[in-house]
Amino acid sequence: MKIIISLICLGFCFLWLPAQETNVLIKEGDRLDRSLNEKAAFDKFKEVLSLQPLNVYALNKCSELCSRIGKREIDAKQMNTYYSAAKTYAGLALKIQPANAESNCVMAIALGRISLNKSGKEKIAAAKEIRRYVDIALKSDPTNYKAWHVLGRWHFEMSSLNIFERGAIRLLYGSPPKSSIEESIAAFEKAHQLEKNFVLNNYEMARAYYKAGQHTKAISLLNNMMQLTNTTEDDVNIKKDGRRLLNNWQ
Repeated sequence: MKIIISLICLGFCFLWLPAQETNVLIKEGDRLDRSLNEKAAFDKFKEVLSLQPLNVYALNKCSELCSRIGKREIDAKQMNTYYSAAKTYAGLALKIQPANAESNCVMAIALGRISLNKSGKEKIAAAKEIRRYVDIALKSDPTNYKAWHVLGRWHFEMSSLNIFERGAIRLLYGSPPKSSIEESIAAFEKAHQLEKNFVLNNYEMARAYYKAGQHTKAISLLNNMMQLTNTTEDDVNIKKDGRRLLNNWQ
């Protein structure tokens, strides 16, 4: 009897140790991410997946980090490799939890990054998929500020289409989906209410306000953005882009 109890206890230890190690790795990955060391954070979350391949949190983080890291790659091949990985990680997470808000959000982000390098028709087709994923994300979690930001970008891009692109939209959708710069601003504002220290959202919201003719508001947003704490490695470059816009707008 003592032997059986000992074996059972040993079995629980083997189950507990990987879980404990995984928690330590996740905490370290989050710390590295907050410290703006995204490649190191990515490596740490890959270690989590080596122990727990079905860990949805780690899959989501790997996807989001790949989208961010890829954006900074100068080499197009490397950039596309990261974007493809971002889509793959998000796809794996969605197979495990199809309604997971963050998984749908990071898939929308990955598709958005991939579509940047696509032609008109492919970009339009991606827009339909992006909207589908962001809608699921917000239905699952209306407080997901990143999903509201993606929706703002979606409305901004859709409201900026030229006459030829609108023709392609009609073929794909049957009729153009409802979108406007006002809806873009509303989505960005919602993201801002949920997370004020979101540098990229402040930048994109300023662009939307400027496009809507509200130049004073746009300039104010960019000036405020410069005071925000950097929370991703991209934020340094986003602020540089913001300064360039300020020089052009003022």
